[in-house]
Amino acid sequence: MLNFKRNNTTFAAALLLSASLLLSSCGGNSSNEAAGNLAGTVQIDGSSTVYPITEAVAEEFRAEAPDVRVTVGVSGTGGGMKKFTRGEIDMVNASRQISEAEAEQAKASNITYVELEVAYDGLTVVVHPENDWVKDITVADLKKIWEPAAQGKIMRWNQVRPEWPDREIHLYGAGVESGTYDYFTEAIVGKSHSSRGDYTASEDDNVLVQGVSSDPNALGFFGFAYYEENQNKLKVVPVDNGKGAVLPSLQTVKDASYAPLSRPLFIYVNSKAAARPEVVEFINFYLDSAPELSQEVGYIPLPDSKYQEQKEKFKQFADSLKK
Repeated sequence: MLNFKRNNTTFAAALLLSASLLLSSCGGNSSNEAAGNLAGTVQIDGSSTVYPITEAVAEEFRAEAPDVRVTVGVSGTGGGMKKFTRGEIDMVNASRQISEAEAEQAKASNITYVELEVAYDGLTVVVHPENDWVKDITVADLKKIWEPAAQGKIMRWNQVRPEWPDREIHLYGAGVESGTYDYFTEAIVGKSHSSRGDYTASEDDNVLVQGVSSDPNALGFFGFAYYEENQNKLKVVPVDNGKGAVLPSLQTVKDASYAPLSRPLFIYVNSKAAARPEVVEFINFYLDSAPELSQEVGYIPLPDSKYQEQKEKFKQFADSLKK
């Protein structure tokens, strides 16, 4: 798993204090004392992109509620959705919205749920630091590289742009169970789940980081946080969608000028799980902590008003289960 740097003990204590004040001020949230009296489990799986945020929240929550066992797995958005729509987990991390087929599977399993946005991400295109020829890349270039017709044909850098060297191009990207794969293919190729198949694929972004950072001919893509954590051994590539080359950053993702690779990140919560007090407390804690922790691990927080909307949405959902 990615070893995101955590701030010092003083900051963590301050964060927990501020979180507790927020919890006490929000309707439906319980106090630190109440959280400390909780027991049970919260089972989570899904997106490797959302994993760093959820794991950071879980780490802080374990200090608040040590008798609640929070487990966070990484099987990709698609893999997590399969478990979620079969009722095997309480919550799924998702780097895209639930698909129509997944929603139908949930309905067939008599599972209802709530969708909550937790942060923004900028899918980041990277090359090896020794790559001195790629100064930027257009959406058209990316499509030429990644579309299904490129398989076995676009194999060298100079086939993408003639001024680039006559060297092999080695591709690294999200596996087909990943929401990142679905989002990238729809944004770049124009059709979700459609790309060439002759590339190194993984639902684990750490594998992709390792691949690109050790291969001078590599080009890859993954969530912004994984670039942020490994920027000393990767080179980020500005993306040009026809309005000039733009680097992913907190500002360009938030204002959507980093297009078309800016996207929201989600969690989905099973209604049966949301009827349990430890899950309610965890989700409330998550939404209160996400503004700080999403940025701490390298993602872009939502506007405060958007977090308030998510809190109210979850409160209404949880309250409806009591009727």
